[in-house]
Amino acid sequence: MAILIDENTRVMVQGITGREGSARTRFMLDYGTKVLGGTTPGRGGTEVWGVPVYNTVKEAIEEHGQIDASVTFVPGPQVKEAVIEATEAGIKFIVVPAERVPLHDSLEMITLARKKGTRILGPGSLGLLSSDKAAMGWLGGSEDFAREIFKPGPVGVMSRSGGQTSTVVWGLTSTGIGVSTAMHVGAEPIVGLSFAELLPLFEQDEQTRAVVLFGEIGTVAEEEAAEVIKEGRFTKPLVAYIAGRTLPSGMRFSHASAIIERGRGTAESKVKALEEVGAYVVETPQQIAITLAKILKAGKRK
Repeated sequence: MAILIDENTRVMVQGITGREGSARTRFMLDYGTKVLGGTTPGRGGTEVWGVPVYNTVKEAIEEHGQIDASVTFVPGPQVKEAVIEATEAGIKFIVVPAERVPLHDSLEMITLARKKGTRILGPGSLGLLSSDKAAMGWLGGSEDFAREIFKPGPVGVMSRSGGQTSTVVWGLTSTGIGVSTAMHVGAEPIVGLSFAELLPLFEQDEQTRAVVLFGEIGTVAEEEAAEVIKEGRFTKPLVAYIAGRTLPSGMRFSHASAIIERGRGTAESKVKALEEVGAYVVETPQQIAITLAKILKAGKRK
């Protein structure tokens, strides 16, 4: 199995005729994603890689029926309009790759999505990939690379670092450990799906036996994940790494969201919170796969 997407997920691409939309659609199709259609206002009636293009999301749904998910390859200033259009049309999962989305736009579209029961991955997300099933966004890069690195297996991966998402998966694969679903939650100060919301999904997935959390200083996302474990809503082994542990308070690291203030979002507070609920917190990324191999071999729960 997997979480959020699989081989049966019915997907559309907003902004499909653009350079990135077209290129990523080719990758998703090659990987096996069920891309039914795409949208670009004014380009309805054309095709991209055999995928029909519509002027609006509503037109695509009228033609194809239920669409489960959308990925929005549109510039930051246009993201809010695209996400609201998809949300209002009833699409329940939206991947938002664009970075530098205006903060008030992110707040508005995430608030609406939660009201409507829609999940948003991003903004600023490279996307997600369920091994040998489907991909949405940039994660995986090409079919050959994705099939070489993202092998099916029992570990879920969620990361605040786009580049490190694939690196973590590569480390697991090199150790003989496959992945159920891997995702980049997004690099913006405010994002939709959080670690705390993803953990219960992995808990419910029969394929996933353990989860990797690649965190960073800044925000309280990791502390919120620890609360989920404390409440008993996630009981599987969690292996976590927190990047930026050596930086002083007030120092920016990697993303606009990775800044620590007044003791909140520090590496120390994250490590403490996670260790107190039984998570395995490692000191280097290289220890992630080594630790997981021991856990899976021993058949540990937490």
